[in-house]
Amino acid sequence: MAQGLARFDLSPEADVALLRPCAPLAVSIFADRAWLRSEMAEDAAAAGLRVARSADLAILAAKEPDGALGDLVLVDCPVPEGAELAALARLDQQAARTQAHLVVSTSMGALDDVFGCLDQSAAQILVSPSRADRVVALGHLLGQIATQGGSRVRELSESDRMSLLRLTQQVSEIAHRLEVLSGAPLAPTQPGDLSVFAFDRPGAEDGATQRLVRQQRPSLPDPRLVRKIIRMRQMRSRFFEGELFADPAWDMLLDLAAARAEHTRVSVTSLCIASGVPPTTALRWISQMTKAGLLCRAEDTADRRRAFITLSDKAADAMARYFGELASDPCVT
Repeated sequence: MAQGLARFDLSPEADVALLRPCAPLAVSIFADRAWLRSEMAEDAAAAGLRVARSADLAILAAKEPDGALGDLVLVDCPVPEGAELAALARLDQQAARTQAHLVVSTSMGALDDVFGCLDQSAAQILVSPSRADRVVALGHLLGQIATQGGSRVRELSESDRMSLLRLTQQVSEIAHRLEVLSGAPLAPTQPGDLSVFAFDRPGAEDGATQRLVRQQRPSLPDPRLVRKIIRMRQMRSRFFEGELFADPAWDMLLDLAAARAEHTRVSVTSLCIASGVPPTTALRWISQMTKAGLLCRAEDTADRRRAFITLSDKAADAMARYFGELASDPCVT
């Protein structure tokens, strides 16, 4: 018995090793620029991934890729044409079927088109990413895979969740600066796929909340008032560093509330600009807020290749109640 137990390593390091997959996760890379494919492959290898294939984007445009995609798929398409967009849509569907994790990098000018193609696989979209952005995205995906693989994590409190997402944003900004200063390879972070919003948790809508919903719902305020608040918030960057007041979730909620009252539609590009943070960071917030039930994706009925972002009814109701409270508070002028 003693000899049998001696063969097992009961150290904490052994516990961590048990959580590692038996074989490296496989990644497929598609990009037209050869130097970029090499760079992406280096970062994937540094993260412990196995590069299963690396090829031109034209292969995707010609036909669906043969064989399995692997666990992760990295695609770079800064200026996609019709064939590339159709290939992205096919790849998105295939990734959804195989449960592969998809990361697509593009440019700000092509963001709306690319966003419109990716509606099945919960793909991560990076806008004109640096190497640090890709490393952070890889770390995010590895955190997702580790969680889905069965490793258990403690339930985080609301403040923990908010701190985690803000920390991820700060890590991304720090990584940019380190990359500029030193050019050294950066290790990926693993923030996991955790929402910071209460709407996504079972039981978040208690009896009191349900009673409020049954009461008369106030309408959204005059959009001119909301636009004035947005301008006042933006004006602060003329006198202070913009990062000091970064609050992308609230800025996006304000912009969408005004658009809903104006009966206008908001593209993902426009919403990224309204957030006041880099597009890749804004897209991460949009993804979290969509999962939490605050935002909705609305397809363009006139052009199926395009999609817009709207407030959910739940979020619109919350915004209306917020402004209703402001209007009734004698301390608010």
